Amino acid sequence: MSTTRRWRIATDVGGTFTDLVLDDGSDLLAFKAATTPDDPTRGVLDAVAVAAGAVGLDSAALLADCEVFVHGTTRALNAMLTHTTARTALLVTAGHPDILLLREGGRHRPFDLSTEYPQPLVPRALTFEIGGRVVADGRELAALDEASVLRAIDAMAQARVEAVGVCLLWSVVNGEHERRVGELLSERLPGVPFTLSHQLNPVMREYRRASSTVIDASLKPLMTGYIDGLEGRLRESGLSGQVLLVSSTGATVLAEAAAASPIHTLNSGPSMAPEAARQVVMSEVLPGRSDVDAIVFDSGGTTCDISLVRAGHTVSTRETWIGQIGAGHITGFSSVDVRSIAAGGGSIADVDEWGLLRVGPRSAGAVPGPACYGRGGVEATVTDASLVAGYLDPDTFLDGALRLDLAAAERVVSAVGDRLGIGLREAADAIVSLATEQMVNAIEAIALGQGVDPRTAVLVGGGGAAGLNVVEIARRLGSRHAVIPAYGSVLAAAGGMLAPLSEEVSLTLPTSSDRFDVAGVTDVVTRLRARAVEFARSIGVAEAAIRSEWTVEARYRQQVWDLVVPFDDADLADPVAREWLVAAFHATHEHAYGVADPSGVIEFLTWSVRATYGADSRRGFLAASAEHVAVARPVSFGSDAVDASVVPATRMAGRTVAGPAIVEATSTSIVIPPGATARLTPAGHVLIDPFADRAAAERATLEGARA
Repeated sequence: MSTTRRWRIATDVGGTFTDLVLDDGSDLLAFKAATTPDDPTRGVLDAVAVAAGAVGLDSAALLADCEVFVHGTTRALNAMLTHTTARTALLVTAGHPDILLLREGGRHRPFDLSTEYPQPLVPRALTFEIGGRVVADGRELAALDEASVLRAIDAMAQARVEAVGVCLLWSVVNGEHERRVGELLSERLPGVPFTLSHQLNPVMREYRRASSTVIDASLKPLMTGYIDGLEGRLRESGLSGQVLLVSSTGATVLAEAAAASPIHTLNSGPSMAPEAARQVVMSEVLPGRSDVDAIVFDSGGTTCDISLVRAGHTVSTRETWIGQIGAGHITGFSSVDVRSIAAGGGSIADVDEWGLLRVGPRSAGAVPGPACYGRGGVEATVTDASLVAGYLDPDTFLDGALRLDLAAAERVVSAVGDRLGIGLREAADAIVSLATEQMVNAIEAIALGQGVDPRTAVLVGGGGAAGLNVVEIARRLGSRHAVIPAYGSVLAAAGGMLAPLSEEVSLTLPTSSDRFDVAGVTDVVTRLRARAVEFARSIGVAEAAIRSEWTVEARYRQQVWDLVVPFDDADLADPVAREWLVAAFHATHEHAYGVADPSGVIEFLTWSVRATYGADSRRGFLAASAEHVAVARPVSFGSDAVDASVVPATRMAGRTVAGPAIVEATSTSIVIPPGATARLTPAGHVLIDPFADRAAAERATLEGARA
């Protein structure tokens, strides 16, 4: 066994498969194993075993030589969506028990009286008011009433509370009351985790701060156990390296940091894909361009996650809601903007009482899975329909790790066809087409809402099911460029491999452009810079290796909503630096709203630094070969079956494959319909021209006109 750790591993636990990317310093390898919903860590260890066997090692030897183990999971998000988080209480300032109920005012549908008012994340029965008051300038108007805190703690103990959130008024400018409450909780409720709002999310908006606080607290018992269990079992299996988790921002954090603030893992899995896609597009599809727009759809077994790259940057949002916007629960933090729809390979197709075909939102998941998996599934899915259509080879699925049962797929798809009054192949085509239409509708709504034109954007397909309909989606959107990355089938896990290690820290200090608090801002910047240095020390790197990105939330006076404005950490005591900051806000406002007020007074609120270390802009991992072996099989396009060539992606080097064809890439199949073409880049990415026949006809017409 080598004494020098050389492997890096990234994993992503999906609804159907657990993906793993293995990096030995020169090549990237992709693997999949079935997700085990009852014990997700077992699925991770199964994927490690598959990877170890592929490189001629056992799991212990591979993990012993592993330097970094990156993990992405939707465990926290699923717990929120299924209401299986801890029984959580909330402590608030006396007179303000309805912060979570009132949210930020209004109703999602104000004139729909049939819709009940949404319930708060923490019920009134577990919301406790405590005496004491801090005012906006940080002064203590009334001392903390410790007797009321102790009474609340006794009541929480009787109610068997499992976690506690503490959100007191103006704790962002003076957190002494919250800190004392934390001390009393530690003394009187030992072992019950709690979150203090001024430490977690020091923003001024009460609802957002309170919501993030109780979300974080409610996740601590679950995620602490999950992360500790994952790391413990990896250590028992031989892991000697560092364990990192992917955060909602698309960066990675230390495992202990993720357990301490589990709210940052809510979008852990889906947030990884757009960064991987961005690097592929900017290095391979449109190299040298800084204004690249891309649409990323990560289509797995259970969901299709849609995200955007705009002007070369992954699109993020501070309006992240769990559930319906305005009626769910806001996280209060910035995260990669990912929208999910219930459409994937495992989406179940059925016919409703009106005789209409439906695909999703129900999914066969990992257990029992599609009927063709032979694990007890009895309902037709998109994967079953794709197998019937000839898109998948039953003998080479998942690189031969799972043999598909064609007869079972035909049986369940035929049953759908019988209810629709159509044949087997027509039913298969209808199922795949409807799933495609659902994805197109979602992509159009998200892209157009963010100002991204699908006709000029690059469509990037990820996940094991993306290749089934990537060309049809591109055609419906009018996209001229489509790409399945070399690591497309494990795009999110690959994003974890490429993601930097990061930590973001914020402090609130209200000030304004006409009365700028130089001393206060200087102190805040100094404290934030010290936290960035602490981050460098915690991961064992030099301070000079850390990149710091500075932002401040600001608005015009009397505005309601804030904008995030980037700035550098220049000495803001310098009038020139302050002028630059003011100009940066005006420019940001004009970009966001199309208008600016150069004479307006600006209010600066929350100051943040994001310290980042490392980023791996790495190549693909398919080893290209000039060899080509001609194979063909019947494939359905519409209701017609034609002989399509089947080409391994590793044998596409130096040639363009014209449809009808099936390109078999790593753990996925890419359908190239008639009229489209595909070629392999040097890095192993599959570039697709959805309109190759149209372009050829246009060139012929142009050449004829010239002649």
